[in-house]
Amino acid sequence: MCDVDELVERVDDQDRVLGVVVSRRQAIREGWLHRVAVTLCRDERGRFLLHRRSEQLSRFPGLYEVVVGGAVDVGESYEEAAARELAEELGIRVRPRLLFTFLNRSGLSPHWLGVHEAVVPDAVAADPDEVAWHGWLTGPELRSALLEWRFTPDSHEAFSQYLAFRTAHS
Repeated sequence: MCDVDELVERVDDQDRVLGVVVSRRQAIREGWLHRVAVTLCRDERGRFLLHRRSEQLSRFPGLYEVVVGGAVDVGESYEEAAARELAEELGIRVRPRLLFTFLNRSGLSPHWLGVHEAVVPDAVAADPDEVAWHGWLTGPELRSALLEWRFTPDSHEAFSQYLAFRTAHS
């Protein structure tokens, strides 16, 4: 859950673990690099899952997201964190596939972002403490929504990087 002050490992500008454990709140406040894992969820028809964050969340309340995710816990891999977050936030138990990582400087503070992809069922059991609304959009619908709706900075950056990755690997 986003609002719990998780413990994270500091990493360097090459995404190497430094062996220093800090609170996520402190990492954000100090601008220390740490890891975050997110997943772009698609259904069997290729539509994208997006959601609106709960108003009770301290970070980006009420904004839309095209990714599901959160901080990578101490000793956890990007893939493990992505799978855990999908289970916690959407009640989905799947193995997301890590596509790429990049140093994301948008959002509250710089962090390494591990971007995953997963095919998930149409029916999800979203945690109402995390997710106020969710729905499915086609690629063109999502591109329009990104221009018109208020999304988190990570959503814009992750989706832009995802499209570039897909173009380079198709």
